Amino acid sequence: MTRTRLGATALPLSFRAWVGGALVSQLGDAALYFALGWAASSHGGAVAGLVLSMVTLPRTLLLLVGGVVGDRVGARRIMLTGDSVMFVVALALALCAWLFGTPVALLVIAAAVIGANDAFYLPAAGSMPRLMVDAEQLPRAVALRQSGSQLVAMVGGPIGGVLVAFAGLPIAATADAVTFAVVLVVLYRIRPRFQPERSATRRNILHEAADGVRVALRTPGLRAVLCLMAGAAGFILPVSSLLIPLLSRSHGWPATDAGLIIGAQALGTIAVTLAVARKGTIPRPGIVAAAGMALVSASLLCLALSRIPVLAMTSALGCGSGVGLLVSHLTPVLVTAAPRSHLARVQSLFSLTQSSALLVTNNLIGNIAHAFSARTALVVCATVVFACAIAALFSPVLRHIGKRTVATEPLAAS
Repeated sequence: MTRTRLGATALPLSFRAWVGGALVSQLGDAALYFALGWAASSHGGAVAGLVLSMVTLPRTLLLLVGGVVGDRVGARRIMLTGDSVMFVVALALALCAWLFGTPVALLVIAAAVIGANDAFYLPAAGSMPRLMVDAEQLPRAVALRQSGSQLVAMVGGPIGGVLVAFAGLPIAATADAVTFAVVLVVLYRIRPRFQPERSATRRNILHEAADGVRVALRTPGLRAVLCLMAGAAGFILPVSSLLIPLLSRSHGWPATDAGLIIGAQALGTIAVTLAVARKGTIPRPGIVAAAGMALVSASLLCLALSRIPVLAMTSALGCGSGVGLLVSHLTPVLVTAAPRSHLARVQSLFSLTQSSALLVTNNLIGNIAHAFSARTALVVCATVVFACAIAALFSPVLRHIGKRTVATEPLAAS
């Protein structure tokens, strides 16, 4: 093992190669999602909403099943299959869009296939860091992946806009197919260092999905982290997608300012997660996560009170930094707390709790903003996030989380 200048053991080359390939693929996905939404918007708002919902709905319905299949088959096999499927789908979408344009049926079918594939792919991808790095490297590995994902989220939309402006949906879908070819080559060449424990007996897939939920609920560390992350996701994620555009419109700020504010939030998250990827996490991750949520709460209040774009950008930067502290310290705990036989199922439950929370809070926060104002909705979000921070501080499990929830048995070396 090589060591960095700070003395920390360097992350394995195979893991860094996988992260690089995965981020290239995510960049292609982000561009394609933008292109799909743009093509759907030409048919009106109702169709655009339908197409985007057809990505979310099958993903939400199939996530627990995807977790079971991931634990049964193995993360690498699931990802190879999923990337192969999406390579074919992206090429087919590009060809059909070139020949027939963008009829509603084509967009709906493509969105549904993407959502269903995500339901199996996301739990497998979430379990990969634990299968590829040692336990002491896991926080830095997870942080590296998160910082890369945030960077992709920040630049993916603009890249999609350029591709669509250049040649429309066909070129965006073709570019996405190329990125899937890249990650397929990487996945084919690497092997996970460790293998999860698999049960010798097979039961009904729904029973195994329910078993994953029971295991998560009966593991104190997992239960606490899942609840906290669901609350955080429900009242933090709508800020960039919903409240910042509404706040900007209420102040008469142009779309470019709204984009810069959202970019500042992403920049804060990237900066913190990159620092964690380089230096590692701070001890007592539960307390650090609570501090991160307190910073998010204070930043949201400042954002609500901002009268000029530069103050809003500064507040968004603080919000993103708090989010970076939260996810970079709790996500590794979630990964390590999962039993070896339930890695993908716990990841699927993690994604499901966040998606379910968003289904409720997006509508709730949107209605509050409509009935009162975007500023009021931001104050509500800040209040709930601060309550989550206080709950984390008063929870013995979360205050002392880390050592007691980390799996003590090593994964079997492959």
